[in-house]
This record gives sequence, structure tokens and C-alpha cells, in this order.
Amino acid sequence: MGGVGEPGRGPGPREGPAQLGAPLPIYRWEQIRAHDLPGDKWLVIERRVYDISRWAQRHPGGSRLIGHHGAEDATDAFRAFHQDLNFVRKFLQPLLIGELAPEEPSQDGPQNVQLIEDFRALRRAAEDMKLFEADPTFFALLLGHILAMEVLAWLIIYLLGPGWVPSTLAALILAISQPVPSSVPAMPPSCALLTPPLAQAQCWCLQHDLGHASIFRKSRWNHVAQQFVMGQLKGFSAHWWNFRHFQHHAKPNIFHKDPDVTVAPVFLLGESSVEYGKKKRRYLPYNHQHLYFFLIGPPLLTLVNFEVENLAYMLVCLQWTDLLWAASFYSRFFLSYVPFYGVPGALLLFVAVRVLESHWFVWITQMNHIPKEIGHEKHRDWASSQLAATCNVEPSFFNDWFSGHLNFQIEHHLFPTMPRHNYRRVAPLVKALCAKHGLHYEVKPFLTALVDIIGSLKKSGDVWLDAYLHQ
Repeated sequence: MGGVGEPGRGPGPREGPAQLGAPLPIYRWEQIRAHDLPGDKWLVIERRVYDISRWAQRHPGGSRLIGHHGAEDATDAFRAFHQDLNFVRKFLQPLLIGELAPEEPSQDGPQNVQLIEDFRALRRAAEDMKLFEADPTFFALLLGHILAMEVLAWLIIYLLGPGWVPSTLAALILAISQPVPSSVPAMPPSCALLTPPLAQAQCWCLQHDLGHASIFRKSRWNHVAQQFVMGQLKGFSAHWWNFRHFQHHAKPNIFHKDPDVTVAPVFLLGESSVEYGKKKRRYLPYNHQHLYFFLIGPPLLTLVNFEVENLAYMLVCLQWTDLLWAASFYSRFFLSYVPFYGVPGALLLFVAVRVLESHWFVWITQMNHIPKEIGHEKHRDWASSQLAATCNVEPSFFNDWFSGHLNFQIEHHLFPTMPRHNYRRVAPLVKALCAKHGLHYEVKPFLTALVDIIGSLKKSGDVWLDAYLHQ
């Protein structure tokens, strides 16, 4: 393996960590590119070369997340995912094996160096503006909003009685704040169906904030709180969610790296449409996938796919703490509703909640991604890769609340640890960066974004059919 003064040598036996005070070995990109294999992964951060082959399994974000950046410059990804860089650099030091040769560019491949530098300057400006600091007032107002809704719902029932109209109104108000407690037996049972789905949807938003460590300054506090919200309030594993979601952020809309778009052979997206068509693969009528999407997409994602995958992850990865939290959710849910509905009714309620929740989840999360570019790894810089895979939805009070501020998907992907209340403030800076470099900063009306999901599926299905018939 190339050392100082030997940058041209090819890869050889694995080097150990660089010795403290000793000159660092020098490497070229052509050597680094050879180390992107299972069990043999190098990456570059701030022009330093790290061998993560053995350590990747202990990476808190999962081995796949860090492995997706194998043989790449991961500087911007490193900064995007970590709050306290000085603390994390302590873990990098034992993995350091060398540095890039002085004549080598910081990025491998034909990337826009000026865009990269401008994006890093934008990030420094956001840090100077303290946009990565959570505003206690924002979260205090959220808490006050929840308490006010609780009081308002109680007053409606108290003053108007437990009739259908006031009960339905109270149920909807309570749904915004939290699940209906079992201490409201006067509500007609059918109205309770309205309550949990919206509450569950808002729990997704909260645990998402916590998963990105954007609320508390200490990562540990965010993680513990996320385990409670994800486990006790939703019945899922926080570790499972982070394992999936961080990969999505690292390589959005990249096949085999982003779990959200690796959905073939059920649905074909982007470049997979041409591949399946050319290879004459027809497991389903893909030219009609925009129609059967309504049958197996939004209704079943959280009810079937997430439930099975989540349970399998907890058992295979021995996440016993998450399993106990999830068990506490199911215990609370059925203890609360079996007295009103019996076991069959409680099961039906659970299915209804998951199906309605699934509709919210699919439409809100996919309206920013499926209509965008989906394909194989292009090895773009951080800013370009995130902008190619995301778009925004017009901001409004309703859109911001209903989507948990994920209508600012571009800002969220560029700065995943930024508290969501600051997306509006950083958006003008991002727009200016895009305008300077000719990048498309796409913003859509809410309904247009939803319709575009179906249009994108239809377009991919038509591309598959054309390739299938004419190749």
C-alpha cells in the first residue's frame, strides 16, 4: 500500500492505524477506489483516509449507512449527520491510515468544486445564525397547544353533552394532540376511530425530530426520548427506524442504498423501469402500477410491511429494549379498547388505525421524492445529490403542521440535524445557492405534489411497457 513518497503503488495488505506523530501515508483516488468491497471499506473525510472495514459494524448509525460512502469523500455527510464533530473525531482517530496526496482533488470525480465550497460556506452561515439550535419557545408553544386542545375538547363534551356532533368534534381535537385516553367512555365508539390515526401521524413527526437529534443538545437525550415516542406511543423500534431512515438521507433515491425506493418487483421507479423492460421481467402489470398502488401502497405500508420488518429487525438484532417498549404500546392499546369493543373490535380498531395512518405516511413522505430522479449511484456531491432527489411543497400553516415541516424537504435533507422551525429561515440561503449554480429549487402546491406521485408511477409503468415491447 502506498506510503509517503509512494503514491502510485496499488493496494496491498491492510495497514494499521497511523502512528501518532509519524508522517501519514499518501494515497491517490485510484487506490482508494479499490477499497469499496464488503469487509474492505475506506472513506475520505476532510482529505484524511480512514479504514472503516472492521469498525463499521459498531457504527451507531449502522454499517450500511457508513458503508454507502465507501471510497468516497464523505466530508459533507459526516458534518450533516453529527452534532458534536470534535467528539466524533475521537472515534475516527484510531481508524486514520493516511491522507490524500497534495495534488489530488478533495472529491473523486467531475464534481463542481465551487458548489461544494459555497455549500460549506452556507452551512457555516447557518451555524453562525444559530439555526442548528432548537428554540425552547417553539416546543413550549407546542406543549401549550396540546394542553389547550385537551381543555377545549373536555369543555365541548361538558357543555354540549356526549352527542354525535360534539363527540366527533372533541375526538378530532383530541386527535391533534394525543390518543384519546380510556377515561372518556362517553364518546361513541365509532368516533374513537377518528382519534388515533392523526395522533399516530403526529407521533411520526415527533420521533423523526428526535431521531435526527434536532431537539436536545445531547444525542443521548434525543435517543432516549425517541425510544419512548416510537415504542410506547407507536409500537415500533427506534433503532429499526434509524437504520432505514439514515440510509435514505445518506443516499436518497439511490437503488440498493435507499430502502424507500428499493421496492422492485412490486413497484418500478425511475431507472428500474427500463431495466425490467429490457430484461422482459413482468412479475406484475407495471403499466397499471399507478392503479394498484391504491390497493397495496398507502393502505398496507405500516400495517403489513412496517410491522413485519420492524418485528424481524428487533428479533434478529436482539433489540430487547425496543421490543419491551413496543410490547408496552400493544398492552396499553388493547387494555384501553378491549373493555369497549371486545377483542375482535379492538383488533379491528388497530387495523383501522394502521391503515389510516399508513395513508398519511405514504402520501406525505413520498410526495417529495417519488416524482424526482430515482436511479443508481451517480457519486454526486452532497448538495447536488440531495437536490436531485427532493422537492418542497408550498409552505402554509396547515402544510407545515400536517407534514411536520417536511414540506421543506430540501432544507431538511441538506441539514438533517437542523430543528424544523428553522427551515423557513435557511430556505432563502438555499434558494440563492441554487440560483447561483443553476440548480432546480422545486416548490409545488400541496395537491399537485400528491397527484405527481400517481403521475410518476404511471410514467415509470409506461416506460417499462415500451421497453418490454420494443427491446
